[in-house]
Amino acid sequence: MIYEPHDYQKYAHDFIIDKPASALLLDLGLGKTVITLTAINELLYDSFEVKRVLVIAPLRVAQDTWGRECQKWDHLKQLRISKILGNEEKRIKAVNTKADIYIINRENVEWLVDLYKGSWPYDMVVVDELSSFKSATAKRFRALRKVRPYIKRIVGLTGTPAPNGLIDLWSQVYLLDRGERLEKTLGGYREKYFLPDKRSQNVIFSYKPKDGAEREIYRKISDICISMKACDHLKMPERIDNFVPVHMSEKEEELYRKLEREALLPFVDGDVDAVNAAVLAGKLLQMSNGAVYDENGGVRSIHRRKLEMLEDLIESANGKPVLVYYAYKHDRERILKAFKARDIDTPKDISDWNDGRIGIAIAHPASAGHGLNLQAGGSTIIWFGLTWSLELYQQANGRIHRQGQTETVIVNHIITAGTMDEQVMAALNRKETGQTALINAVRARMKGGVAV
Repeated sequence: MIYEPHDYQKYAHDFIIDKPASALLLDLGLGKTVITLTAINELLYDSFEVKRVLVIAPLRVAQDTWGRECQKWDHLKQLRISKILGNEEKRIKAVNTKADIYIINRENVEWLVDLYKGSWPYDMVVVDELSSFKSATAKRFRALRKVRPYIKRIVGLTGTPAPNGLIDLWSQVYLLDRGERLEKTLGGYREKYFLPDKRSQNVIFSYKPKDGAEREIYRKISDICISMKACDHLKMPERIDNFVPVHMSEKEEELYRKLEREALLPFVDGDVDAVNAAVLAGKLLQMSNGAVYDENGGVRSIHRRKLEMLEDLIESANGKPVLVYYAYKHDRERILKAFKARDIDTPKDISDWNDGRIGIAIAHPASAGHGLNLQAGGSTIIWFGLTWSLELYQQANGRIHRQGQTETVIVNHIITAGTMDEQVMAALNRKETGQTALINAVRARMKGGVAV
């Protein structure tokens, strides 16, 4: 296929070429992979600025997406790819294979750094889903930080740079500029731009930006980060969000309130208990969905309200395919027992969905969060169980709400009234508001090929 880039794709390509360190905060469907590969191809074979490229990506994306894009476009078919995946023997073989681009899943970054020790051979690194390096204490971040001085060019790609707030930005930006813009250490970044927020005596649980800090952070990174929203550059399908409440009976709600008050629900052969607030929040979220694990791993059924509403929503789809997102294994098991549904997991599942051979598909947002194009198979999403992760939430919705979707996308959220569901939904909305501010601050405004 001949690649005929849109103006925004040309702009993003030039941004990578012009800057040794760059981040593209691109919405799903804008073609970040082909943009980056086109720039890599030019740097390898036109300007000869790099010799060996490493792409770090989520496992499913590493397995499929980058290689598939190279085969899809005529101008990229000459690029040689080696996938550093599988067991250690296979990874060693891939490392020693002569190629232009080496692709590794992010879980094996530490292994790769240890393998080369002081002789790091990759002069360009692309981090697909840069936000997966948001933790400054994670081994993958520490490993990549160690070899960052040997990397001539680095590109970060993500649509969700700050899923939990601006604190998440430090480690991502550090990998780009080694601390030039947002301080050399996370402690220095926090001290300069944030104030303690939630705390218990001397233990600080969260931070909030100082007055004017957001604007200053955005200004600092705007020269190496560009953001593009699909709605600015593509004709996106309309999206309608529905929030569908369900209500527990008095008896069911009393069980929920008892666990909420006492962190304990006694049963004859296995209690449901919570040893701390985090565990309690998880147990309450499970109960919102209708079942909860006890101390022995057994499943305690509490109510069928969401299953009943799911049946109604499937029926109201009038035979159109629906994609249902679940949160817990017992959600999946109860859905599969109640409906003729099928997991979206393997390449064949994905193909069957897109070909219209699956009426009810189910998936966990973590497994469908990256690298899947599902827009051809349907336009209705049902959130049976919610996720706290804004990144997973946005990415999962983006599997269907993206370029190529020909119908209005309906996103249904089944919310159990008066439960943790409402708090999760509110938290997602708050995080999205904060991230939207960041995206808007560094958004590339195109006019005649120039950002304005």
